[in-house]
Amino acid sequence: MGHHRKALRTTAVGAVSATLIAGSALGLAPTAQAATPGIRFVDIQGEGGTVLKANVITPAGADGTRRYPLLVMPTSWGLPQVEYLAQAQKLANSGYIVLTYNVRGFWQSGGEIEVAGPPDIADASRVIDWALANTPADARHIGMGGVSYGAGISLLAAAHDKRIRAVASLSGWADLIDSIYSGRTQHVQAAALLDGASLVTGRQSAELRQIFDDFYSSNLAKEDEIATWGKKRSAATYVDQINKNGAAVLLANAWGDTVFPPNQYADFYEKLTGPKRLQLRPGDHATAELTGLFGLPNDVWTDTERWFDHYLKGEDNGIDREQPVQLKSRSTGGYESYPDWKSVGATSRKIALAGTTTIHANVDSGADGGILFLSSILDQVAQLPPVASIPLLPRRWAAVWQSQKYATAQRVRGTAELHTTLTPTKESGTLVAYLYDVGPLGLGKLVSNAPYTFHGRTPGKPFDVDLELFSTAYDVPAGHRLALVVDTVDPLYIEHNPSGARLTFSSPADDPSYVSIPLREQ
Repeated sequence: MGHHRKALRTTAVGAVSATLIAGSALGLAPTAQAATPGIRFVDIQGEGGTVLKANVITPAGADGTRRYPLLVMPTSWGLPQVEYLAQAQKLANSGYIVLTYNVRGFWQSGGEIEVAGPPDIADASRVIDWALANTPADARHIGMGGVSYGAGISLLAAAHDKRIRAVASLSGWADLIDSIYSGRTQHVQAAALLDGASLVTGRQSAELRQIFDDFYSSNLAKEDEIATWGKKRSAATYVDQINKNGAAVLLANAWGDTVFPPNQYADFYEKLTGPKRLQLRPGDHATAELTGLFGLPNDVWTDTERWFDHYLKGEDNGIDREQPVQLKSRSTGGYESYPDWKSVGATSRKIALAGTTTIHANVDSGADGGILFLSSILDQVAQLPPVASIPLLPRRWAAVWQSQKYATAQRVRGTAELHTTLTPTKESGTLVAYLYDVGPLGLGKLVSNAPYTFHGRTPGKPFDVDLELFSTAYDVPAGHRLALVVDTVDPLYIEHNPSGARLTFSSPADDPSYVSIPLREQ
């Protein structure tokens, strides 16, 4: 296990380069600082006296005779305070005081990384206090927003500080454990990315280091402890308080987000009762917002500004009258509008998983969820998702079921659901389900996937498996099929299959197995 942890740490440090691609904005920092009038770099006393490095941009001509709405933007995981400089200047030019700050534990800010724990939430309130005391900010019109880590902190802060009237949470999380531990399966590449970035750009607390080590080691005795740790850091835990405080919440994410999958955002969105908006687009973690960080036109940031303009400035820009769920299909360029999440997949069609099929564990069949960042970025820019030749998948290690050819295009929208009966030969195991769009030559393009892990089962005794695949929007062309593939190994996840394990899938007459495909009505 020691060798395993060392390898994972090496992977983690290597993975940080993917995050720091976005951080290439750092190369612009000196020029941006020199060219940006009205920016002040300040030290703010956070919770417990921890120094937070921040910058403030005020509207041109601000002389203290009037008050301006305030936007507070915590940085993303591993990125410095100049991350939002281009957008902050744009927002300041339109009449906001914008304060961005480096979250504790990263870069020049003091303290250790708390992963959106109580000190981070207290810091957000201290930053607001400082802005109200030291800038012409209007205490009645305060918003928070950010990307990734900044998004999660903003949501949590809105639950704990009722002064926050509007939030833009971009590529963040609402449920931390459901993001990186869904299906009771460790999303190891995502965790390694976060681990590596924090080792390179920040200072991990002893608690965080222990959480990562317990996560990698698959120590079942630590599962409840990890879940409790994550629950404290999840906005879903405090949704009633967010609703009570009444902040207007914009949630934006990408279909292929390998760090914070979209399902947990959609579930959280449905529980919000105040003004709300959900936007989902092609891409991976924070890639949809990336061009906007360089100051280029970007629809995520455009809608973010519209959101703040309406709920902080009172502008009648119509965003409150638009249908609140806005989706962009991975297959087409335009947006689709829905009144709520449940309307996205208004109908469903089941594919029967007939017969009895046994697969052997411990070998990757060739069906995979792809590579962190790379696969979903290729899908975003070129509509090239991970592929597999379905006829050539070895049936010893992969179970395969296919639909009939569809006479018309099938517009998959929302969350596909797998139901099956599983009989294991060992008490623990992992399976990964994949949904493929299969063309005439048998080449399958990945539509969605999700992992599932079980422990403590009686070998030889069947039990039901119900698994939600990651939500998506994908158009299956006429003449194609859908295929469900199940295997036991995927590089994205830690697998828990003992050596020599086998999994048998069956479809009892009184409880048939199926995968339910959510479809947009034609």
